[in-house]
Amino acid sequence: MADINRLIVSPSPHTSNGYSTKAVMLDVIIGLSPAVLAGIYYFRLNAVLLIATCVISCVLTELICCKIRKKASSVGDLSAVITGLVLAMSLPPALPLAYAAIGCVFTIAISKMVFGGLGCNPFNPAMVGRVFLTACFGMAMTTWTMPASLNPEMPYIGSSDAVITTTYTADETTTDAITGATPLGWVKKAIKTRNLEDASRIVQANYANSQVKACFYGYTGGCLGETSAIALLVGGIYLLIRRTIIWVVPVCVLGSAFLFAEVIYAFDRTAFANPLLHIVSGGMMICAFFIATDPVTIPISRKGMAIFGIGAGLLIMLIRTFGGYPEGVMYAILIMNAFTPLIDRACKVKPIGGVPGGK
Repeated sequence: MADINRLIVSPSPHTSNGYSTKAVMLDVIIGLSPAVLAGIYYFRLNAVLLIATCVISCVLTELICCKIRKKASSVGDLSAVITGLVLAMSLPPALPLAYAAIGCVFTIAISKMVFGGLGCNPFNPAMVGRVFLTACFGMAMTTWTMPASLNPEMPYIGSSDAVITTTYTADETTTDAITGATPLGWVKKAIKTRNLEDASRIVQANYANSQVKACFYGYTGGCLGETSAIALLVGGIYLLIRRTIIWVVPVCVLGSAFLFAEVIYAFDRTAFANPLLHIVSGGMMICAFFIATDPVTIPISRKGMAIFGIGAGLLIMLIRTFGGYPEGVMYAILIMNAFTPLIDRACKVKPIGGVPGGK
């Protein structure tokens, strides 16, 4: 009876460590800070403007939606700030600011506030926004810039599917190849030509595999917050130490993706990428620590979280390997979000005072 008297019914996210929603969101902001600073270092003014645009657009959209619904403002819980940050980290640094603002309005208004606000949205808002932007502005969403640490002018390095006209040899240098595409773009090129009698696919795969260090530190093209794996790892460790997130999801996402990549890499090393490259490149790290751990859209039980994480990791690798798109994080997360209610039904949590299905 004492346990029942302490039972509080409320919408997600649910926390058991005494944190308020605002405190949890503040922890996530702190955890994202290393990636934000790395993005600003590598992409300079582009990064500052993109982050500011996304955060301000998300906050203003949520404020307007609350006014329209005649509800108290929910801006103070900082969830809109987090959504803006995560979305900004998932966008190309040189994306036109108008496109980013449009994506933010859609993200907050359609994927969050239409469902009732924080705790009621079935899908991760930032990933919904990224899918929307990819569908509407495909070319801009797959055009990258070189980090300022490699070239202060930060020239465009083209679409991930662009045709590279430069001739490369087996002894190509990093400086020569980095102007072509992102590491995942090179991986996709090697996979697409694996059944052709084309020696260039070996060069492409070898170049991609040589980019592990570059992806770890961040001096490669890609989305604003996805290029520096070490910055995301530092932020993720902070969240784990603070117990803001549970270790189950990051471990299952990274573990399942690594095992999948290891199997296909062992099968054909001339076409598929080193498993470490898949872990440190693209959106894998930000997904594991900051997207897949969203407390609103993941299962409640630890068993359910493990299933969610494993499913997300496998889907990311399936899309990267066999899909037409070099990256698969946004689609994998949204698919697993759709399965969350079914996972919760299959992995029932023991209710206070009884067992599932008991009398």
